[in-house]
Amino acid sequence: MLYLMRNSYDQMLAPMRVAAEMARTACENPFSPLSYAPSSRAVAASCELFERATRTYPKPAFNLPAAERVVWERPFCRVIAFGEPSSKPKLLLVAPLSGHYATLLRGTVAAFLDTHQVFITDWADAKKVPLVAGRFDLDDYIDYCIAVFEALGPDLHVVAVCQPSVPVLAALARMEAEETSLVPRSAVLIGGPIDTRRSPTAVNRLPQEQSIEWFERHCVYPVPWPHQGHGREVYPGFLQLAGFIGMNLERHLTAHWDMFLHLVQGDGDSAAKHREFYDEYLAVMDLTAEYYLQMVDTVFIEHRLPRGEMRHRSEIVDLSAIRRCALMAIEGEKDDITGIGQTRAALDLTPNLPASKKAYHLQISSGHYGVFNGSRFRAEIVPKIVAFMGAQAEGCSGSANQP
Repeated sequence: MLYLMRNSYDQMLAPMRVAAEMARTACENPFSPLSYAPSSRAVAASCELFERATRTYPKPAFNLPAAERVVWERPFCRVIAFGEPSSKPKLLLVAPLSGHYATLLRGTVAAFLDTHQVFITDWADAKKVPLVAGRFDLDDYIDYCIAVFEALGPDLHVVAVCQPSVPVLAALARMEAEETSLVPRSAVLIGGPIDTRRSPTAVNRLPQEQSIEWFERHCVYPVPWPHQGHGREVYPGFLQLAGFIGMNLERHLTAHWDMFLHLVQGDGDSAAKHREFYDEYLAVMDLTAEYYLQMVDTVFIEHRLPRGEMRHRSEIVDLSAIRRCALMAIEGEKDDITGIGQTRAALDLTPNLPASKKAYHLQISSGHYGVFNGSRFRAEIVPKIVAFMGAQAEGCSGSANQP
């Protein structure tokens, strides 16, 4: 019922959003006498904030100075390549499947365009995937990773941002155990919850306080009509967004009040930056229920990967099998989602990987978002990632089998 109520709420407010937009236009258009009233800017600002606070945000575009090509596709994911095939080293960014779209990594993609041929996983919004497409769970996620690694290989480098660190590491372990020749040369894990028992955050503590049945009862709902995936059980993106906002409610309230003041004062540049950030931040997608519940249970409740108990298609995920794929772990000092040590655990759990193939970087004064985006990421983290991948690519042709 919650999803249906949310849809009804959105539809009921649609006429009010139209009215607010008309009022804003009347208060801003220089040909309208209302625009010369003393309070016209305040009224226009109020109308814009109301419309933005109640709308459903669509999937953003990457809008990068590089052509986009789809080079791999299945019902729940497609892989986008930026630019034309080239002899640059191949880099796959595995975007989080945790509520936001892959466009959240727009800045991450842009940071590597000059040095690499960049690909990214563009995960599908579960509410738009028809039931006939079947299920998508954690095992399927790992299967997708292996299939993409093999399709883009050889000599592929991988960067997993946050949540995908777990399935990417599991996929690498399974490929190494099966001794496939297409295992990536390196994998960089950024702010990933490999072992959430280390420096637990508020995000990590909640699952420890509840059972998996609680999450199933309170976080899973069927997609209502008229969405393409109506009838599919999902974890709605609006619930995830509510959780994110609730963690930093005061910060978001302050940001919107500042936006109001910028509009009243005529500070268009600051208002534009606010719109750009929240157009991305408030655009969310649904996750399949089976995937969401498995991630919560495996990663945050049972800690199966660091305990050596995680399985993929009934086969144990043995991290000691990783011997060839170099690993780099990156963490943020002030990360309030993935605590210090949780990502570095990957280096401790791979005893048979030579020390020369391991690297670690702790970004001082950086929060979760800052370890994969922003000026400090570009200036301090990207050069370290590029140098690490370059060291692992010695002796590789770099131009074989370009997709």
